[in-house]
Amino acid sequence: MKIICLQENLKKELNTVQNIIGKNLTLPILNNILLNTDKKQLKLSATDLEIAITDYVACKIEKDGGITIPARILVNFINNLPNKKIEISVKNNIINLKCENYKSTIKGLDSNDFPIIPKIKNEPILEINSILLKNSLEQIINFVSLSDIRPEITGILFNYSSDKEIKLTTTDSFRLGEKTINIKDNKIKKQGQGSVIIPYKTAQELIRIISNQEEDIIKISIENNQILFSFSKIQIISKLIEGNYPNYQQLVSQQPETNILIDREEFLKAIKLSSFFSSRINDVRLRINLKKSSIEAFSQDVELGENFSEISAEIKGKDMEIIFNHKYLLDGLNSINTKRISLGLINETSPGILKPEGDSSFNYVIMPIKL
Repeated sequence: MKIICLQENLKKELNTVQNIIGKNLTLPILNNILLNTDKKQLKLSATDLEIAITDYVACKIEKDGGITIPARILVNFINNLPNKKIEISVKNNIINLKCENYKSTIKGLDSNDFPIIPKIKNEPILEINSILLKNSLEQIINFVSLSDIRPEITGILFNYSSDKEIKLTTTDSFRLGEKTINIKDNKIKKQGQGSVIIPYKTAQELIRIISNQEEDIIKISIENNQILFSFSKIQIISKLIEGNYPNYQQLVSQQPETNILIDREEFLKAIKLSSFFSSRINDVRLRINLKKSSIEAFSQDVELGENFSEISAEIKGKDMEIIFNHKYLLDGLNSINTKRISLGLINETSPGILKPEGDSSFNYVIMPIKL
């Protein structure tokens, strides 16, 4: 193999694919990036056997071929070269790199030993604006479970069963985030119906890659428990999580007996202050005072002291006292960016629901602490 390409082009695409590579002691070739010529371009591939990323670099091909190169040394070397032409040639699994006055040789591994990356031939089930997808994932991704005891809630439920909307959902059993995307309003092309669970790591990579891309549209295809996210050059293919996602709809659809509208920044500040004085169970006590049209946030620690804050609010319903985990409450508030938020409460032992004011596309359900 012999190719010539620009340093800035190779650097950009290497940084796209190399992020999923860890340190694999049992299969050293997984620590490598596969370089091979394809369609008169240089194709880069990386995989950890759960997720694979491929990307293309424009280059001049003088001789076709392929090789795998240790990702760490290749990326570090290319990143520190000047923005000039790079010549890469391979002979007997030895890679020679030249860029102006810089030369290096790197020992590679045969490209035939690299794991086969699955190909999905099915037509896309969705064509969606990439920024819309990224923003929606960012709003709910932090609520996934980090425990492998229940694998089905370690990922994101991607539900495209409706002809009108797509729902993205995450939960760790203590709180739940649901984001609804309207198909018609966002000009989404959709075929077929169903739901899948996307691994957390895959969603993270998708967010990262979209953040560095200029393309507007991403296509999504599903086949044989694999999901493919594709741009014109970049492809992200991942295994899906098997299992049945919890039936959570009853939590979201419950009608609150008390509805509260409150300034988001003021409420956020009060919960932060209370968090400094909460006990080991991270509790903050909210007292709903209908007569005074306010919410009182109270926390107490026997060793540190106590904190009390009072925030004005619009309240419809009844007086109530409920205890939440302040970390989970802050996570919900930080996922909303409207000036005011809606807090719906049923009673002291039922979940509360946070929403942006005037926006029903996002629900954050949080379980209370029962002392």
